[in-house]
Amino acid sequence: MNGDGRTMGSTQTLKITDESLALAAQIVSEGGLVVIPTDTVYGVACDPRNREAIDHVYALKRRPRYKALQVLLASIDQLDELGLDLPSPLNRLSAAFLPGAFSPIAVARPDCTLATLADTGEGRPGTQGIRIPNSALCLDILRATGPLAASSANRSGEESAQSVEEAVRAFGDEVDLYLDGGPTPGHVSSTVVKADPYGRDGIEILREGVIAQSVIRKALHMNGGGLGE
Repeated sequence: MNGDGRTMGSTQTLKITDESLALAAQIVSEGGLVVIPTDTVYGVACDPRNREAIDHVYALKRRPRYKALQVLLASIDQLDELGLDLPSPLNRLSAAFLPGAFSPIAVARPDCTLATLADTGEGRPGTQGIRIPNSALCLDILRATGPLAASSANRSGEESAQSVEEAVRAFGDEVDLYLDGGPTPGHVSSTVVKADPYGRDGIEILREGVIAQSVIRKALHMNGGGLGE
């Protein structure tokens, strides 16, 4: 293969072009796995509605099942097609901080088609952490493939891949396609927030990342806005 791609058995490593994006979309639609660059590290990704593909991600990473996969979106508008809603006031925070290092916890509607939902128990709706990466390259991929269930491209407990070469060393030919977007910045922890009607400001911050708790809470009250406006 020429300088734009390398073939390893049936697995390919390709630069990001219209052709490789179309191939990625086909692989995802057929239940395969792709490795993609994000705004933090490389991730291994699949169709979030395909249970077998999700099982493959967990097996490949040796990841405990209680650790949920995030769903990456190109736009907040894709929530509706997945059967997810952002409760107030997460919709207000998402408008302020997405794309970026903000991971709101969406709530599943009865028509939700995702196979990645966290089981909240007691008959309550399932939930799903979502994110819109702050990377033009990653957003191009997501526009081609649609929403992706994703986790960092490494075996569980090992260092996350920051280059496509590191991802290939981790997974070899167990992934169908590697998209090479060059080096990524490395881990940037997103701030994970869920709605909580009994919590301060109507939210609970599950993990404080690069967006500080004080910044999150200030955003809820900017311009005199009430919760959920």
